[in-house]
Amino acid sequence: MTVTEQLASLETSPEWEDIEFPPGDLESQELPLETYLHLQQILLLIKCLDWLWQDRNDYFDAGNLTIYYSPHQKKSSDFRGPDFFVVLDTERRSRKSWVVWEEGGKYPNIIVELLSSSTAKTDRTEKKKIYQDIFRTPEYFWFDPESLEFQGFALIQGTYQPITPNDMGHLWSEQLQLFLGIENRQLRFFSPDSVLVPTPEESATEAQRQLGSVQNELITTQNQLEIERHQKDQLAVKLRELGIDPEQL
Repeated sequence: MTVTEQLASLETSPEWEDIEFPPGDLESQELPLETYLHLQQILLLIKCLDWLWQDRNDYFDAGNLTIYYSPHQKKSSDFRGPDFFVVLDTERRSRKSWVVWEEGGKYPNIIVELLSSSTAKTDRTEKKKIYQDIFRTPEYFWFDPESLEFQGFALIQGTYQPITPNDMGHLWSEQLQLFLGIENRQLRFFSPDSVLVPTPEESATEAQRQLGSVQNELITTQNQLEIERHQKDQLAVKLRELGIDPEQL
């Protein structure tokens, strides 16, 4: 039974009528990140997706933010804080945490965990099982910023199955309609055509490069026109020296 169904059942059951459910503005319980690389990787994923989807308001993405999925008590063991996750078909707004029973029973559509020496075993086993059996998250990826271990799974008939990489080693996310792959030792998004999804800074740099290229082309064209004008003037002088009026030609 889903959380939504559980809540609906509780609300219609007389014995639960007087229970006060915990508020939806629960604070995140996550510990500090393992390393600077982990922090930068999370920020990179969020920054790139937000830039790509800047005109969209129907999703929520976050990093190292607690997901509460048990309404029974405010502080329980029933919460997890993925390093990065995306929920689709929801309101894009700030949240202190993701509280499933306050979000229409919605769980993440995609989760990415960043492996480390202290979390890798849990990410590959316990968390994977929770995301598969309880969250029913359609796609789960893990990436190690140190060793560059990268793997992805898609939920097929209730069980995570490995996602086959393409020729570039990228893994397709059906949920995001994007590839995930490694570029310069970082996990990045790629378009369906395998084009790197840029950060805002990279986009600005590329725009400046293109502007500079256009400016250089204009300068080259202006210089060429100036050369042609000078050559024309010289020819006119020569013709006049020969007694020929260039205007009559």
